[in-house]
Amino acid sequence: MEEQIKKILEEEIKPRLALDGGSVEFVALEDGIVKVKLQGACGSCPGAQMTLKMGIERILQEKIPEIKEVIAV
Repeated sequence: MEEQIKKILEEEIKPRLALDGGSVEFVALEDGIVKVKLQGACGSCPGAQMTLKMGIERILQEKIPEIKEVIAV
């Protein structure tokens, strides 16, 4: 499942974040919870939590229903 998550992050999510000067890095998968690190503009953006939940989490859960949550570390 980790490889599938990394592929989705690379191919679908990172290009969208890059448009606004941001990025995301996969950190770990533990008990259905994906841990990521927001980078660039996403690391300090006031809307980062919305991007995390409404963007990254939503996309990953659509593709991999076993994912319970995505959190930033």
